[in-house]
Amino acid sequence: MDNSQNFNIKAKFFIKTSLFLGVTGLLLSVFGYLVNDKHFFHSYLVAYVFWTSIMLGALFFTMLNHIAGATWNIVFRRILESLMGTVPLMAILFIPVIFGLHDLYHWSHEEVITSDILLQKKVPYLNAPFFIIRAILYFGIWFVLFKILQKISLAQDVEFQPVQLKKMRTVSAPGIVLFAITITFAAFDWLMSLDAHWYSTIFGVYIFAGSFLALLAVLVTIGLTLRKKGILDDVITVEHYHDLGKFLFGFTIFWGYMAFSQYFLIWYGNIPEETIWYRHRWEGTWKYITLILVFGHFLIPFISLMPRAAKRNLKFMKVISIWILVMHFFDIYWIVMPTMYEHGFYLSWIDFTTFIGIAGIFLAYFWSRYFKRSLLPINDPFLKKSMEFKN
Repeated sequence: MDNSQNFNIKAKFFIKTSLFLGVTGLLLSVFGYLVNDKHFFHSYLVAYVFWTSIMLGALFFTMLNHIAGATWNIVFRRILESLMGTVPLMAILFIPVIFGLHDLYHWSHEEVITSDILLQKKVPYLNAPFFIIRAILYFGIWFVLFKILQKISLAQDVEFQPVQLKKMRTVSAPGIVLFAITITFAAFDWLMSLDAHWYSTIFGVYIFAGSFLALLAVLVTIGLTLRKKGILDDVITVEHYHDLGKFLFGFTIFWGYMAFSQYFLIWYGNIPEETIWYRHRWEGTWKYITLILVFGHFLIPFISLMPRAAKRNLKFMKVISIWILVMHFFDIYWIVMPTMYEHGFYLSWIDFTTFIGIAGIFLAYFWSRYFKRSLLPINDPFLKKSMEFKN
């Protein structure tokens, strides 16, 4: 069996396995909807935001690399482009959220608004038609950014021209500003408005920090999964994982700083409309999830990633990356679920089926895009420098 046949078998294995898990998970989730539709929509939102955050993290990292002119991560470019290329899929998967507006967001109930003075003042912004229009706008901006950057990148594979590098930076500079605005408002709309009485001006930055941290963990996991199958194992080296480890360490601190800043300022201000949000997350068994996030999302990765040797140990990097992804899931679960279960943590089998369903479809779409093209930007003038990168 030649190398091309062997590669095609490995590619089909990734795609078919992911698709099978996705279809199975979604079919079971349909049964979950019939059993408990309200819990289904909350579980779906958790899983949906989790995978959308990874797509957004990839879009941000791609633009950041173009602006900075970074060379060490060029070997990851096709992975990043394939991840951010899931924008059309995530736009389609947003449809169930629209159908679940009434179950998810109490501001969508007219009878609630009529008896709530605060919500009445927010009606011009928090209403179903404008909510949907904003979502279309977010996805439209993300799609245009991804499409332009990918088109330029793929053109390199045909024939490299110096102007292509300038175009990537020209698009990424305003693009990263648009990204900051859209991810902030998407976080406000999809997550913060679950409790429309509560607000935090840095909530968007908090969600961004978790999203980018999750993206870094996914990059490590995907890279090491490919390495295990003998794909790009001589291209993406320990040096690259070392640098990803540095980013993981740095953004673990950044996420912790954002989380603490948000908590500290709200608790110190002692305004009931703000503090009640944290109070709900300290009720009953929710306090244990809060503590899990403090120790599991911050303290454990912070201490574990501190030594240089840890960031160069590939087995450890895979374990800590999966751990960070689990914590990211709990973080989103901790944001969403207390609006339904105020007095205690409740984990249902529907939470697993919706997550597996969206994960499988997301990964199948990602793998199909990734293996469809060259795995590396073959004509990029800095590719060789990236492959020979040393810390």
